[in-house]
Amino acid sequence: MPGPMVGRARQLAELVRVWSVVANSDNPASRAAVITGEAGVGKSLLVAVALEEFSPRPASVLFGTARVHSPAPYDWLAAVLGGRDLNDLPGPPDALAWLAQRPDAPQERYAPTAMLRLAVRVVRALVGDGPAVLVVEDLHALDPASLNLIGELARTPDLPVLLIVTSQPPGSAVAPQLAARTLARVSGTPGAVRQHLTPLGRADVAEMLRHAYAGCGEVSAKVVRAVWERTGGNPYLVNELLATARHRRPEALLLEPLPDHLRPATCSSAPVAVDLTDREIEVLRCLAAGMSNKQVARSLGISIRTVAVHVSNLLRKTRSASRTEAALWAIRHDLVRDVGTPVA
Repeated sequence: MPGPMVGRARQLAELVRVWSVVANSDNPASRAAVITGEAGVGKSLLVAVALEEFSPRPASVLFGTARVHSPAPYDWLAAVLGGRDLNDLPGPPDALAWLAQRPDAPQERYAPTAMLRLAVRVVRALVGDGPAVLVVEDLHALDPASLNLIGELARTPDLPVLLIVTSQPPGSAVAPQLAARTLARVSGTPGAVRQHLTPLGRADVAEMLRHAYAGCGEVSAKVVRAVWERTGGNPYLVNELLATARHRRPEALLLEPLPDHLRPATCSSAPVAVDLTDREIEVLRCLAAGMSNKQVARSLGISIRTVAVHVSNLLRKTRSASRTEAALWAIRHDLVRDVGTPVA
């Protein structure tokens, strides 16, 4: 995977910095880092590289995510407890077995509030004196009980941890409203880091290709543009395209097909002449920068209701099914000079 941190150096440095604050603090306290973005933009890869960069090394890393097929209560904690000995953890053995989703766990159920308190105690016991890292992958796919636990952990006092959360937009979540509230709760904690990963710009895609074809000569601007347009700047799709053309010249990227299930919904659409107003273009650039409607309104000095009208018109005019598709449309039509900065 060539140049995995291309376009993500600033975000990586920010995660390393906030870990240094947690690890070197004389007063145990938690910090949070929330990383959002569409599938394939590199959220998990950013976290993996950051964990390798952390110094001093975490005393422990508790990693959890949702089940592949269907969410179950306390999926995140069950993943953390997988393969661990439960005997040294606080709490009744049957309740611990239920939290760990052991197949032989008794069917007796505890009150939800009691299970939540027990889950927090278990995490605190696993962290010990720390400092530790809690990684919550794909928060959008987690069950409501896990979301409640993550919200509690973000505000648990005297817990020496860095809580790193990755998530797709709440609209794709198992419990959209609860996921949105959990992200807001975690993001609102003191000293929290909030990152939204957007697709890569053309210059970043060019850097990825230079890494991939180092020693094979210059990659032409034509190839760079084609790869950028075909993948929408999605790092995962760029790497998939490189994998299909492995051991071939860069020119193969012009024609090498992507598997059907990896093609962005709009990548095969022919360019369409769209009549956008100046204000709609300004809003579109803000969407490409990952701004919410409230942030767009503040940036452009207009009301949130007006922003919503512009967004609706943009989706209709660009034939996009989501804000992200509209942002990718803007990138492919050279309406965004710098994806990370809205242009007024």
